[in-house]
Amino acid sequence: MAVGPLAGYRVLEFAGMGPGPFGGMMLAQLGADVVVVERPGSDPHGLLGNPRLNYLNAGKRSIALNLKDATERALAVRLVDAAHVVIDPFRPGVLERLGLGPEECLARNPGLVYARMTGWGQDGPQAQTAGHDINYIAVTGALHAIGGPDRPEVPLNLLGDFGGGGLYLVLGIVSALLEVERSGRGQTLDVAIVDGVSHLLTGVHSMLANSQWQDRRGVNLLDGGAPFYTTYETSDGRFMAVGAIEPQFFAELVEVLGVDVAVTEQMAQHLWPQQRRVFSAVFRSRTQAEWAIRFAGRDACVTPVLDLTSSPDSSYLASRATVRRTVDGHVRAATAPRFSLYPECGGAQVPPLPGRDQAEVLDDWGLVRH
Repeated sequence: MAVGPLAGYRVLEFAGMGPGPFGGMMLAQLGADVVVVERPGSDPHGLLGNPRLNYLNAGKRSIALNLKDATERALAVRLVDAAHVVIDPFRPGVLERLGLGPEECLARNPGLVYARMTGWGQDGPQAQTAGHDINYIAVTGALHAIGGPDRPEVPLNLLGDFGGGGLYLVLGIVSALLEVERSGRGQTLDVAIVDGVSHLLTGVHSMLANSQWQDRRGVNLLDGGAPFYTTYETSDGRFMAVGAIEPQFFAELVEVLGVDVAVTEQMAQHLWPQQRRVFSAVFRSRTQAEWAIRFAGRDACVTPVLDLTSSPDSSYLASRATVRRTVDGHVRAATAPRFSLYPECGGAQVPPLPGRDQAEVLDDWGLVRH
């Protein structure tokens, strides 16, 4: 039985990539009954490999429907009628052409939350154009601001797909469910990655407006331009991350490094190149492990840059079991955030094989397949 603040809610997620599956995963970990609709015969070892290791589907149940078949499509309609939430990951118009658009669905199920997850949004000149995370963060200015002076650097697909996409999808769905509880009225959500990423840039836009940010890379406080907010290579070819923005943290940094840099000169940008050279030379004198020991317990905001396979076993994450190892040694994150009323929320949820739960879902949702 599902445990969590969203237990009892039914979510019908049409299979997609990136933000849709991530949002569905979060809802499942929060206790919702999330059923993902796969296409029959879809490659079970596609871009994300083994479906048993596709953690974006953790906690969900899977059914397979051919939406181009009238009988299968009629069953999808009945599933929508029984759902509280629908997640649509397709380009605008795809589900409308199948008779599963928001107007048709809300007409039959007025309390439905119909969440549309796209990169460009439901309207505008790019609405029907293909794109991926890198394209969405490019046009918002976010990609331009990330990287060194010579070229932008791609921040994985965390900023667009999951930050500006999946998280805003979940926020919108939960907010709309609260509206349903209050008024009984469902609605359609237009969740666009370009909107979410632009919203995430609010702090940077504020600094830009206040002349505290230059619209070029590698010269600002938070983009690696400051010598006290960047990374430094150690003698063993690893790196340390330094985030000593506040003067008291900068003072700790200088003390631990044992360098002759005046704390009062921290924000003197004309001295930043000199400070960087000094810090770089000192950090290269010891290994990452040695620096981690020296900075342990010191309020200098300095930590080692750990790789994906070693970070779960580090003292930074292990004590909270933030990232766990599965029985076969693979790494996956625990549920976030954590709820005092539901300490086991999310649990060790296993991703399903495509189409595995067809009969069970139809029975649980009160449907009989014709």
